[in-house]
Amino acid sequence: MAKNDNGNVGGQAVGAAAGQAPRGAPERPPAHGLSGVAEAARFGDIATRLSFVLMGFGCVARRQFIKGLLFFAVEIGYLFYLIGFGLQYLSRINTLGTKLFNEVWDEKDQIFINTPGDNSMQILLFGVLTIFVTVAFALVYFASLRAAYRAQLTAASGKRPATFLEDLTSLLDRNLHSTLLGLPAVGVIAFTVLPLVFMVLLAFTNFDRAHQPPGNLFTWVGLGNFQDIFWGNPQKSTTFFHILGWTLIWAVFATFLNYVFGMVIALMINKKGIRLKGLWRFCFVLSIAVPAFVTLLLMRQMLGAQGAINILLQNVLHITDAPVNFLTDPFLAKVTVIIVNLWIGIPYTILITSGILMNIPADLYEAARIDGAKPVRQFRSITLPYMLFVTTPYLITQFIGNINNFNAIFFLTEGGPNSLDYYQGGKTDLLVTWLYRLTVNFQDYNLASTIGILVFIVCGGVSLLTFNLTASSKKEETFS
Repeated sequence: MAKNDNGNVGGQAVGAAAGQAPRGAPERPPAHGLSGVAEAARFGDIATRLSFVLMGFGCVARRQFIKGLLFFAVEIGYLFYLIGFGLQYLSRINTLGTKLFNEVWDEKDQIFINTPGDNSMQILLFGVLTIFVTVAFALVYFASLRAAYRAQLTAASGKRPATFLEDLTSLLDRNLHSTLLGLPAVGVIAFTVLPLVFMVLLAFTNFDRAHQPPGNLFTWVGLGNFQDIFWGNPQKSTTFFHILGWTLIWAVFATFLNYVFGMVIALMINKKGIRLKGLWRFCFVLSIAVPAFVTLLLMRQMLGAQGAINILLQNVLHITDAPVNFLTDPFLAKVTVIIVNLWIGIPYTILITSGILMNIPADLYEAARIDGAKPVRQFRSITLPYMLFVTTPYLITQFIGNINNFNAIFFLTEGGPNSLDYYQGGKTDLLVTWLYRLTVNFQDYNLASTIGILVFIVCGGVSLLTFNLTASSKKEETFS
């Protein structure tokens, strides 16, 4: 028998047969990710390396038949999917189709025959789906290689590789987290991440009313839509920046007016000596019980030209001679939606701040009174800092929610009054309602997708910057 340089008999295969790990292999389970695949390629035996071609072969060789056959079935299923369905879309995703739908006149039958063409939307959608399926297959592929190498190391150490029943049992024990989180994770990827990726990619195409498949194709335009919004198209640029400015103004007023008035009312209700506190809280909670969209639609009818408020001003109080354009005048409409939103938002703030006020330590106020602090000073030094410390995450959430507050604008003004200076937009449109108009009414999906990306950047940037600068983030555990 041949001896190696150290005088030991045989090589790697003999060592493994003798119940030893492969020479040079790390004395631990295979690493995760690509590191584990690299270890399998470097230290794996013939069965493990054949798993790079035939998934599950290494497991079958170590008598893990069911696990090995499942890996092999995944490989066969992916190949059938790729060859029979996915590859035809993936190969055309760079052009999004070239063959147009056409009608050809048949002289023999004297009729038009439809000649089907490419469908850009299907190519993009199924191309993205194929990429996601390929990524999922790659994860299973790497898992099969690590499983084969792990079985090899287990057998080399003289132990028996885990059976399929033992693997299933582990999913209810030490790997219970994988069992509980696996299905929700797949659902999030399938119904949230994949549609988001598809919609983001539309921002880099010319998918608008003039390019509607299957009659017409759309194609990639790179950053053309972003260029149009920022400087390329004057009307679109004007519309975007004006609506962005109004969106931020609306979000600031809708958030902080609700917060301030809600806190003031909560302070009044919780003040010592106020009777029937439960009744006052019930009155405000009652307004929350009515769905917001019902309140908004009712307000829209009341504020109309022939609504109850205009009739009251004209015929009863005789304050005005003509209807007040609460919802059709550009300035008045903006003021109106902010005021109406107070009715909807203040009760939520009252409930939140009431709970916080009742939990502020009473000894802080007692110490302040002993030091001679007046009520205003106590509010500035104790109540307001404590309130802001606790409610900063709520304020950020409300601010972002108001940037995307579709209901308050749509049910009151529908974004109007419309303006010829705007590109398919109105004076009270927020970015989210403008996006809705562009998709539902005008089929400008590429521009709407671009706006959606910009809204996400604005919301994400404001949230991260604001929260990281507040005491709620810097002093999570204490208040001082």
